[in-house]
Amino acid sequence: MRLDQMRYHSAPTLAVQPFRQFRIGWVWHLRALKLFPDGHLDWKRHYFDNGSGHARTAVFSTYAEAMSAADEFNQGIHDLVTKVLGDPQLQTSTILKVEKALTSGRRIRDEEELMEREAIKRNAHLPRPAIQDLELPSGISRLREPLSKQLHVAPYLQLAAFPDFKACLRRTAESKWEYHGALDAKLSQACFRELTARGYGLSGFDHWGQTKAQIREQLLPRANKLLQLASVRQILADARSRGQSVLVIGSFVFWYEEDGVPQWVVKSSGGESSGGEGTTLWHEGTILSKNHGRIVVLPYIKENGERVQGHTKNSAHDGKALPRHPDQYVTLPFEILDGDLMIGLFGELHYE
Repeated sequence: MRLDQMRYHSAPTLAVQPFRQFRIGWVWHLRALKLFPDGHLDWKRHYFDNGSGHARTAVFSTYAEAMSAADEFNQGIHDLVTKVLGDPQLQTSTILKVEKALTSGRRIRDEEELMEREAIKRNAHLPRPAIQDLELPSGISRLREPLSKQLHVAPYLQLAAFPDFKACLRRTAESKWEYHGALDAKLSQACFRELTARGYGLSGFDHWGQTKAQIREQLLPRANKLLQLASVRQILADARSRGQSVLVIGSFVFWYEEDGVPQWVVKSSGGESSGGEGTTLWHEGTILSKNHGRIVVLPYIKENGERVQGHTKNSAHDGKALPRHPDQYVTLPFEILDGDLMIGLFGELHYE
């Protein structure tokens, strides 16, 4: 089909970002952040001209390849916004929305990669079944070797996908597997998420948002162990020497608590991108802590330009956070470090 005949073609593309495509395999493709006449932004499939006026999509086997293509396109975001919007206020508001959408996507991807790596690491001690011990129905015995390879990486799997064969297997006993069905988008997605979810005792079929919330709860004690690492102590000491008391790495916040015994503690970050559409991190903001809540909401800017003060709180099921005395309220700047650093730190700390 010609590019100018594709749905949403007339809506300007302001940015692109990699997304997983769950069909038969788990390849990456680009989605376009489109601007619609009412000012609404939405992600749509990205197409480009193949050289003869026809629509073409780009498919990437790795996130790094897809991200490289996205970065190249996104260098022109400000020029694109200026070109399609004449009102300076609308330009500023739209750029904030675009930055929020891109930041949110990268943050989600980094966090999910950390969760996957940690799922594999925390189950590394489990025995791997011998390939000859795997019990498969005779009609699918050719999947024995690829199944063995998956179980060598993640022996805890209860669900396994085989895109080359368009098939999904389900474990029914310790070494016994059965054919679960032909791969479609839903099964492919569940199999992919199984690698992470099952490593924490959850299922790839479970609600993904709730699954990740439970995983964060399980990872918080793990993050606390990072405080014992010499490399982490050095990072925190360097931060203190620069006057910093709050470091944000991925979904965790290293917080220097001076109320009582001065010490570094680990809190969860949250709230800055889970509220209304269009919020974006305000890196120059501060956090006003009136309580000892375990969640740090980073300051952000709303679509209308309103700046929301960062603060601390508890999650809904934690109960009300223990308040600080008004004399002990603290207003703190913060620094955001590369999310890849947390993945590296997790990789250095081995389970006993």
